Amino acid sequence: MKILVAVDGSDNALRAVRYAAKISAQFDTPPPLLLLYADPPLMRSVAVSLGAKEVERYHAENARHALSKARAALKRAKVEFDERSAVGDPAAIISKFARSEQCDMAVMGSHGRSALKSLLLGSVTSKVITAGVLPVLVVR
Repeated sequence: MKILVAVDGSDNALRAVRYAAKISAQFDTPPPLLLLYADPPLMRSVAVSLGAKEVERYHAENARHALSKARAALKRAKVEFDERSAVGDPAAIISKFARSEQCDMAVMGSHGRSALKSLLLGSVTSKVITAGVLPVLVVR
C-alpha cells in the first residue's frame, strides 16, 4: 500500500498529513507516504516578464514553504515518506502522480466550504474525487 498526501501549505493540509501519519502507524508494516505539492502555473504574461530562472525559483520557494511543515510533522511521527512537487493544475497533477506512483489512497485536507461555494470556486479535492483515480480520504 502507498498513500498520497496532497499538501498546499495550509492548516487543513497539515491536519491531513497528521491524519495520514496516524493511519500509517496502525499498520504492522507502515505504508510509505508520498507527500505531493502541486503549484498552479503563473499566468503566461507574468512568467514571460519574470523569465525562466525567476519562475523556477518562485515555484521552488512555494514548494519549500508548502512542504516544510508537513515534512516536519512526518519526521516527528517517524513515518517513512517521499516528497515531490510539480507545476500545473493541482487536481490533474495529483491524479497523474496517484496513477504513476501506484498509490492506493489519497489523503487531502478540505477547507470545509459549502457545496455552493465549492461549485462556484472549484475545489481541488472535489476534482480529484470526481476523477475517480483512487479513493480519497478528506480531512477537515
